[in-house]
Amino acid sequence: MTAPVPKPWIMDIAPYIPGRSTTDDGRKVTKLSSNENPHGTSPAARVAFESASHNLERYPDASAADLRETLAAKYGLDPMRIIYGNGSDEVLHLAAGAFAGPGDEVIYVKYGFAVYDIAARRVGATPVIAPDNDYATDVDAILAAVTPKTKIVYIANPNNPTGTYSSRAEIARLHAGLRSDILLVLDHAYAEYIEGDEDAEDGGMELAETAGNVLVTRTFSKMYGLAAERIGWGYASNAIIEAMHRIRLPFSITIAGTAAALAALADTDFVAHCREQNAEWRRWFTAEIGKLGNAGLRAVPSQANFVLVLFEGKLTAETAYKGLMEAGYIVRWLPGQGLPHGLRITVGTAEETQGVAAALRALVEQAG
Repeated sequence: MTAPVPKPWIMDIAPYIPGRSTTDDGRKVTKLSSNENPHGTSPAARVAFESASHNLERYPDASAADLRETLAAKYGLDPMRIIYGNGSDEVLHLAAGAFAGPGDEVIYVKYGFAVYDIAARRVGATPVIAPDNDYATDVDAILAAVTPKTKIVYIANPNNPTGTYSSRAEIARLHAGLRSDILLVLDHAYAEYIEGDEDAEDGGMELAETAGNVLVTRTFSKMYGLAAERIGWGYASNAIIEAMHRIRLPFSITIAGTAAALAALADTDFVAHCREQNAEWRRWFTAEIGKLGNAGLRAVPSQANFVLVLFEGKLTAETAYKGLMEAGYIVRWLPGQGLPHGLRITVGTAEETQGVAAALRALVEQAG
């Protein structure tokens, strides 16, 4: 019996593997593998979600007008230049679908978000991986990788899974070095976690406002605690957004999810609390890993809601991964992303963060 044959580039895709929720023996333990908000979501968002859930028979507004207008008012943007999607993942895929294809090249950094590779291969484009600079984005390496075939450059800032961050000056330098026909996609999934004043942000939104080749993506899955509802959005020039709209799913976000997102945006106290807690416990956890430096553990400096811990001594990342699971903590081991020696650990509550740090110390002592 014959069967349809997939395009060859589809079979080259390594499927995305999400963070696990249970242990090998099926136990539900503390989940620090998916960078979810340990404080949940805004109570106001939960109320709004429950209220809107009575409209199950209705299609959502295909234009997402309320969401776009609220986002535009909050960030000082043009609502007509905002696109929404099923999480920022869909928006990232839309960029590749609209601007790349067979014969084109798509650049992303080593240790970059796995979706970039999938998005490129899905449309038949060739992924090009730029070397890192000690796990951080190397602007010069990206620019050196550009060829006449380059159509898109994906940058997560802060980066996932390393947590590293490129400054406003570095992002401006990268953009200035790219041809105007290359789309620069700045993935801001973790932007709400950046420490510092307003100037600490990388200037991506300002670039998207004035440049014709910049797309910024954001999500409600992380800081706003709405991962279950899959709401993401992007901002770019009219020409970019118009092209992406042509291939966008018409009803990719729900009525209840949109209501929750609108309420979450308004609850600034909840966001401020989560940001402060994350910063406090990220610093604490990073310092605790620093105390284990003699045993070969190293924390990559992070501006996100997770820390990448490298294992360069007797205790391996694989052994630590299994040991932490046994101790009641699931973290993210990423050998498939070239990090067999690293664990990405979400910053949890105070109790969770202290607990996983204690479990790591115990594993280091056992390893001698």
